[in-house]
Amino acid sequence: MRRELTAGRTEDRKLVARLRAHDSEAVAELASRYGLRIHQLAFRYMRNREDAQEVAQDVLLKVSRKIGAFRGDAALSSWIYRITFNTAMSRLRTSKAARAADAERDRTRADNDERRAARTARLADWSALPDEAVLRRELMATLAKEIRALPEIYRVPILLRDVEGLSTEEAGRKLRLKDQTLKSRLHRGRLMLRDRLRLFEGGLALHRRAIARPTRVADHATAA
Repeated sequence: MRRELTAGRTEDRKLVARLRAHDSEAVAELASRYGLRIHQLAFRYMRNREDAQEVAQDVLLKVSRKIGAFRGDAALSSWIYRITFNTAMSRLRTSKAARAADAERDRTRADNDERRAARTARLADWSALPDEAVLRRELMATLAKEIRALPEIYRVPILLRDVEGLSTEEAGRKLRLKDQTLKSRLHRGRLMLRDRLRLFEGGLALHRRAIARPTRVADHATAA
């Protein structure tokens, strides 16, 4: 056992010297000797093979680049494992922060969508007729609900163009979309809304015809 340890440290010293000399084959030997153990240690922390593989690659790169900082006070393996631990912890912190940022963006986006939908519901062209006003209130409430239910790629263009009043160019820049792509999504979203609101469209049209007929009769009577 002692002979094996001694032989291992001797090989490590040779490997360190070759890495410091920028021997092109030394990095391959480093990966061959320590790659599997680095990956196993990284997986213990990351619990994900893909992340562990990326950590292992980062560690091998760091070891080869920072080999000049290795003083030799401890075994090369201990130094490598310490770098693996630090790299894994840094990646976990970054991933956690990224997930928190994504969650915050999702919450903010949902809040903005709610406010935009509520603003849409207030944009009604209210009629003086009480029963039509009721129909329109129901229509706008349903419209706000259906806008929220649209897939995001259709919902956001409609909110930017039809609710906030942005131009096609302004909305395209904000979403980083080409004008044609934005117009296509906007058209598709409007068609989806039209299909979902078709019942209200028929109800309002019938109501207008019912109101119009008595009005014309009254006009003729006055003229007579």
